[in-house]
Amino acid sequence: MPLSRPAFVIASVLAAGGAPWLARAAAPTESALTCTNPASGTTWQIRIDYQGKTVDANAADISDATISWHDPKDGGNYTLDRQSGKLTFVAPSSTGGYMVFDRCNLEHSG
Repeated sequence: MPLSRPAFVIASVLAAGGAPWLARAAAPTESALTCTNPASGTTWQIRIDYQGKTVDANAADISDATISWHDPKDGGNYTLDRQSGKLTFVAPSSTGGYMVFDRCNLEHSG
């Protein structure tokens, strides 16, 4: 029994290695990551909007390797390493500033 034209096209695409747009559609557009300060054990969540390029509603630079953003509420600059989960916080101050190294759970990261 011959396939109808739409069924033939779908079967041909799948036989040729699938449809690339299906893989892109499966990627999350948002995710919430739990981060931890290893010194104190304090945890909190950050919400990343990959499509809108924001973290907690702050403009972010999102690449395959890192996600960086500035939070005007605390004046800090954040960089998340997307491979290790290392979150670096750099705070300015009149004495030169300081850095804090936290960890984020990348289990549900996009």
